[in-house]
Amino acid sequence: MSSNEAPILSFEGVNKWFGPFHVLRDIHLDVRRGERIVVCGPSGSGKSTLIRCVNGLENYQQGRIIFEGELVGDDVKALEAVRRRVGFVFQHFNLFPHLTVLQNLTLAPVSVQKIPRTEAEAFAMEQLKRVRIAEQALKHPAQLSGGQQQRVAIARALCMRPDILLFDEPTSALDPEMVKEVLDVIVDLANQGSTMIVVTHEMGFARRVADRVVFIDDGQVLEIAPPDAFFDAPQHPRAKDFLGKLL
Repeated sequence: MSSNEAPILSFEGVNKWFGPFHVLRDIHLDVRRGERIVVCGPSGSGKSTLIRCVNGLENYQQGRIIFEGELVGDDVKALEAVRRRVGFVFQHFNLFPHLTVLQNLTLAPVSVQKIPRTEAEAFAMEQLKRVRIAEQALKHPAQLSGGQQQRVAIARALCMRPDILLFDEPTSALDPEMVKEVLDVIVDLANQGSTMIVVTHEMGFARRVADRVVFIDDGQVLEIAPPDAFFDAPQHPRAKDFLGKLL
């Protein structure tokens, strides 16, 4: 990103509470177009809440989130416009069990974006090929493994032609042998230039893919660094402690 190009996404002094619990504390973060951000930290530190605020799955109480010049806030129309450009991949897939894989992928493009069904299906098949699962297009989610379902969920996000992809611990619900197949797909997307924020505990993946690692604890961003610097010489004592327990 050139010095005069605006970030695609900015968190400006963002604070959020769940009742008395202060879950996000004065978050400042800019994300550049094409950048791969990995967010890590202990469980309960606010990582998932942070990215859920980007497309209004959670509301924040103070500060501003700006996505491509749009304020993410209470304006319903503006929020709907943001959601059309943000792809979100959940921990637990969130596929519709009564629909086939292809129907899951085309539902939003046809009903929300008003794309003709034949065009939506052709694009969906392209995305299924990207995530290496095109042969499963006519199956239902229950017929697939967890890893396959998560790859379908990634393809579904891609079908909205998003400007940014948000991954909320995309491998945490998977059996260990399925983790690699999902991470490999995300690596492919990263190598193709996708802008993404990935919340994950997979530190090998973070070192391999991230442009910057963001370490959060107790709702605060305590360290932001390139992966080599973060893993080889973390600066904050909590980051050192966290990595010492993982690595």
